Amino acid sequence: MSSTSTDRPAAVRTATEETGAHTAEAASLIGDARSRIDALDGRIIGLVQERMAVSSVIQEARITSGGRRVNLSREMEILGQYRDALGKPGTSLAMTLLELCRGRV
Repeated sequence: MSSTSTDRPAAVRTATEETGAHTAEAASLIGDARSRIDALDGRIIGLVQERMAVSSVIQEARITSGGRRVNLSREMEILGQYRDALGKPGTSLAMTLLELCRGRV
């Protein structure tokens, strides 16, 4: 069986092989952009976790006062905000976010 450059472990693969780019310049640009995306993803995850904690406080206050855990009219507002800002995929994103923030049933 012959070995190709893509059979090498990632640690020894070149930047162009790692990124799929055909030039070193493009590979560098892609590598830098991926690092930025990784940093953004870390911030997004942190913000989602923060949102989950704040949502938990709201739900607890609502339940303690005799209300329901979920406020459907508020959720519809949030769905609309995400849809307006991001289009149809924004609705799916908002649904996932709302599901994460509802906590355990």
